[in-house]
Amino acid sequence: MALNYIWLGFFLIAFVVALLRVVGYNLQNQFDWFASTIFDVADHDVFSEIVMSTFDMAEYSVKLSIYLIGVMTLWLGIMRIGEKGGAINALAKVTSPFFVRIFPDIPKNHPAMGSMLMNFCANMLGLDNAATPFGLKAMDQLQELNKDKDTASNSQIMFLVLNTSGLTIIPISIMAYRAAENAANPADVFLPLLMATFFSTLAGLITVSFIQKINLFNKVVIAYIGGLSLIIAGIFTGLKHMQQEQITVFSNFIGNFILFGFIVFFLVLGIRKKLPFFEVFIDGAKEGFTVAIKIIPYLVGMLVGIGVFRASGAFDWIINGIGWFFAFLGFDTQFVDALPTAFMKPLSGSGARGMMVETMRTYGADSFAGRLASVFQGSTETTFYTVAVYYGAISVKNTRYTIGAGLIADLAGAIAAILIMYWLTNIGFFGG
Repeated sequence: MALNYIWLGFFLIAFVVALLRVVGYNLQNQFDWFASTIFDVADHDVFSEIVMSTFDMAEYSVKLSIYLIGVMTLWLGIMRIGEKGGAINALAKVTSPFFVRIFPDIPKNHPAMGSMLMNFCANMLGLDNAATPFGLKAMDQLQELNKDKDTASNSQIMFLVLNTSGLTIIPISIMAYRAAENAANPADVFLPLLMATFFSTLAGLITVSFIQKINLFNKVVIAYIGGLSLIIAGIFTGLKHMQQEQITVFSNFIGNFILFGFIVFFLVLGIRKKLPFFEVFIDGAKEGFTVAIKIIPYLVGMLVGIGVFRASGAFDWIINGIGWFFAFLGFDTQFVDALPTAFMKPLSGSGARGMMVETMRTYGADSFAGRLASVFQGSTETTFYTVAVYYGAISVKNTRYTIGAGLIADLAGAIAAILIMYWLTNIGFFGG
């Protein structure tokens, strides 16, 4: 529902802004209050730019989708091997002791626990198509335990907030889009994205635990959170003590090594399960082809809407206003160009994806804004969409503080992404 209004808003706001620019250009010499604003021929020709942008962005959307066919086909084939090989079950065994303690209202060995763990693990591996069925099944099972069927239970809220915080290990689609935009190293956002999504998830967990009075100082919970925190702190400390040349080598190595390591891990699990590798790969690859084809209408619609909005000058007005505000406060404003992705992500995954692609196309995939937009895209989930789908499936009307807690996690992820990107850039993590 929100996406409908957002998309409509792109066109209506673009029309109003463009009309103001044309009127201002034609009347600037007749009224003193117009004379204080500088208009030029670009303002007079703004409607031509808007119409041209619709054709340009439609063509670009299809070209991008064609490129994604190959990438998505390859990686969803690989992911299917991991899924059939038991990668999700392996992760579930590792995380089970932790999740048992943050969902105290769920009886021991209740089937909802397994469905939730499968959902989390599938999300970590980037298996969106597998994660959603597990998530919906978990919500249905949690609803059986819910005494007030119209109101979200504590367990449902914790599950959804952790779900929307978007903890991701393998951001395949983001790297695919970066590759399509000719990024020198599409995987160089892997580490900052992992860090940002960790802080987002941690913020969501702390927020809900505080409200629900869940003891996060339990030794098992501390062991899991402390372990992850030590890993993140270790990465920060290690990078801080590296020379710039070493950091550049490390950044080029680590993301690709971990990604290929997962491929090998999936294959080893497949060997253990005696899978028919090629047949399983083809089965997943077919899904990748279908997914890539299905997104063409959504990509065309969203990118055209964004292109119209940007061509009208409305985008520049908003960004310049925010940039002026932070500049007035004395802050660096490089991050402002990537903010549209952060603003859109809680509302719409496809909308945020379109913003990310448009940012990379405008400023370059390897620009600060291009990389930061990629990290914004991967550090959180679509809070409003997820809440609508998951609660809608079980007819829950009162979501209580789910959206508020989810947005706190989103905000924490965005702030962490900005700070991490500035730090990594300053120490030379991305080279140059």
